[in-house]
Amino acid sequence: MLNNLSGTYIAYVLITVVISLSIHEAMHAYAAHALGDTTAQDMGRLSLNPLKHIDPFTTVALPIITLLLFHVPILAAKPVPFNPNRVKYDEFGGAIIAAAGPLSNLILAIIGALLIHQVTNVALFNFLDTFTILNVAIFVFNILPIPPLDGSRVLYAFAPEPLQEFMQQIEPYGLFIIFGLVLTGVLTSLLITLNNDILRLLP
Repeated sequence: MLNNLSGTYIAYVLITVVISLSIHEAMHAYAAHALGDTTAQDMGRLSLNPLKHIDPFTTVALPIITLLLFHVPILAAKPVPFNPNRVKYDEFGGAIIAAAGPLSNLILAIIGALLIHQVTNVALFNFLDTFTILNVAIFVFNILPIPPLDGSRVLYAFAPEPLQEFMQQIEPYGLFIIFGLVLTGVLTSLLITLNNDILRLLP
């Protein structure tokens, strides 16, 4: 999926990551605020300022490392906190908050796909191409139903109690499970397939 690993390309990746994950986390915070919880606002996370959301390792170093090793970036920003006891609609409110982040990346990908047809500058074209592909990748990765990814929060709201309990039990090990699936190639193949399917549907 991502084969051009020049310095320029890595710069495009980092710029895209900073913009896209900042919006992703801000949308979590805005959704929580709209549903009645001010926890994120009280902690300064109701903001588009990248410095509020970026973690030096998981947001900057990790995607570069995984991009070089697996040709698929794995990345994360600082999680936006929320108090489920203050959110409307109980578990479904939590699902709305979780979905707000990845949906923002899908919207960014659509915007990038639309803009790419309007530009003639090669550098801008290449950036928008990278921007679109990576936002689809962030969307797909985050909707996977593996705790603590956003997709698991959505699934949790609709899952029967035994599955909810199982998800709670494996959440502390979720990142290790994800890395294990990447190392075995299982998750990489799935991500690439889903990414390509969505990219084909974009304008």
